[in-house]
Amino acid sequence: ELHVRVKPNAVKSEILSKEKDKWLVAIAAPADKDKANKELVRFLSKELKKKVLMKSGLRSREKTLVLE
Repeated sequence: ELHVRVKPNAVKSEILSKEKDKWLVAIAAPADKDKANKELVRFLSKELKKKVLMKSGLRSREKTLVLE
């Protein structure tokens, strides 16, 4: 499990900080109609080269993700 705090509407998608079990990730998509969630999963899947699923936090900046 990975706990992520998301900052939507960024200039570009990037990992801002990594602490043990909590990451701060900027996402270049608005928090509107699930766009930021989809971009977060797409971006982290590409960066980590693993399948990423959202476990909780669909309507929150604090999200819990599962890596497969």
